[in-house]
Amino acid sequence: MTESSVENPQSEQLSLGTAAARNLATTTKTPPQMQGITSRWLLRVLPWVQVDGGTYRVNRRLTYTVGDGRVSFITTGSDVRVVPPELAELPALRGFADEAALAALAERFEQREHGPGDVIAAAGAPVDHVYLMAHGKAGVHRAGEYGDDTVVGLLVDGDHFGDSAMDADPGTWEDTVKARTACTVLALPRSAFQQAADASPALRAHLEGARARSEYPVNRYGEADIAVASGHAGEPDLPGTFVDYELSPREYELSVAQTVLRVHTRVADLYNQPMSQLEEQVRLTVEALRERQEHELVNNSDFGLLHNADLKQRIPTRTGPPTPDDLDELVSRRRRTRFILAHPRAIAAFGRECSRRGVYPDSLAHEGHSVTGWRGIPMLPCDKIPVTARGTSSIIAMRTGEDDQGVVGLHHIGLPDEYQPGLSVRFMGIDDKAIMSYLVSTYYSAAVLVPDALGVLENVEIGR
Repeated sequence: MTESSVENPQSEQLSLGTAAARNLATTTKTPPQMQGITSRWLLRVLPWVQVDGGTYRVNRRLTYTVGDGRVSFITTGSDVRVVPPELAELPALRGFADEAALAALAERFEQREHGPGDVIAAAGAPVDHVYLMAHGKAGVHRAGEYGDDTVVGLLVDGDHFGDSAMDADPGTWEDTVKARTACTVLALPRSAFQQAADASPALRAHLEGARARSEYPVNRYGEADIAVASGHAGEPDLPGTFVDYELSPREYELSVAQTVLRVHTRVADLYNQPMSQLEEQVRLTVEALRERQEHELVNNSDFGLLHNADLKQRIPTRTGPPTPDDLDELVSRRRRTRFILAHPRAIAAFGRECSRRGVYPDSLAHEGHSVTGWRGIPMLPCDKIPVTARGTSSIIAMRTGEDDQGVVGLHHIGLPDEYQPGLSVRFMGIDDKAIMSYLVSTYYSAAVLVPDALGVLENVEIGR
């Protein structure tokens, strides 16, 4: 090596450099990318029903026994009180709207604290209290066929039991209710309830009407019974019957998600190569609208799946994390469960519980994808199912389709300027700043045809 080369290590450039050459070259570009696009399995698996009139009515048989609701509470420090109007969720008080009487009744509840293992109500004892679960988890225990202790149910925040204490003949407890965690319970003595009823003529009249309605013959689903004779011989008198319908069936109005897309005419005119600016703007806006549509189908307080599941189809986990036992219980609540939807972290938590027990979930092929399955049912990821700050989520199981009396999606096809089925991109004009506006709209909803079509596994711990 010569002395001159050491002093001047950079040799003279002999050709055009790449940095300068790029100014004359045409780069290879991708379309605009977007992180917010997900698989949107819910939109893909729901069977969509055309709603021409904008409203979808679900006709059902008349039901006498209205589903028991959950009650809400107010907490002030360590003091817990029931919200008075929420007492109308109890079966005997369903539809009772006298706020003064409900407030007087709420004041008579007594707050009680129970530790894990404490017996809240013992089988065989008289039903002399109405209990509201303000916080915690309790198990409902029953003696099995061979004398062993069997857990037949779980009670969590907002549940209630001992409703028969409001009846004329309350009877005795059939099961034992035992706290599984530290529980805060509000108890209403039967004597206190009688005092409130004696002081309120409106409450007494309502209770008499409720007791009269409870004498109507119903099937095990609470529907008005259809009298049928079977197994007879000869010429007996056959029963006459008819099928009664709900007088005020549930109606679902199509909801809407909309936005106004704005594009400057200069951008649309001059910068359309190699790809259309307007087309890419519309494409990404539609993706965001579809994401919002799936979010609403899960979380909307009116028609969202998490809010429309019947309370008898909501079950808590036994121990916290989602176990195979919990999934079996969820699936067993309905016939022909088609799909299970869960947050990806909930699916991972379920996989950990399976590994802990040496159980291997199914690997199913669904629409060209390999997904986790359980009992032959696909478990599809849905990140629209919320995860709370406490690290809990929910798992949804459903039967789909009108023919199976399941869950259906609702939309309207045939919109003006339709861009995709049920989604339109409508030109709104150009303003005085040369900005074009497009109205992007989609109309949708979801309907649960019968209560057992949809079930939810609640309080699923995903961090343990």
